[in-house]
Amino acid sequence: MKLQPAVRKETRFIAVSTLIGIGVMLVIFGILHRVFPEWAPFDVTVFLGAAGGFLVATGNFLWMGITVQKISAMDPAQEDRARKTMAVSLRYRLLLQLAWVVIAIVAPAVNLVSGIVPLFLPSIAIKLRGTRDALTKQKEE
Repeated sequence: MKLQPAVRKETRFIAVSTLIGIGVMLVIFGILHRVFPEWAPFDVTVFLGAAGGFLVATGNFLWMGITVQKISAMDPAQEDRARKTMAVSLRYRLLLQLAWVVIAIVAPAVNLVSGIVPLFLPSIAIKLRGTRDALTKQKEE
């Protein structure tokens, strides 16, 4: 199956937005480490958490896009099958995120906060883009 341009474009948006958010998070980690060195680590665990969180967040979005692409190619008469396919995808994507959160909690090589924060960044990016688009549309009227 070839990725549709819309899925590729949106996944690229999520990947770039998540990387920008992770960059901001790392700057905050660096500042906190300078102010509270005992409390806020800034070591390899922070970077491993950020990398893992990025992969899970972006991979989750790509998986969702592929599922939507697959469903949109189905015959409209297969509505029940499409609904079940989306539900199964959601279930496994949530399990993937849960597994990552458990790893971030348990694994000493991963910083908990830097591993979990990237999971929220795609949602934040989508909401910010929607707000920007609504404000732009309102300004044009």
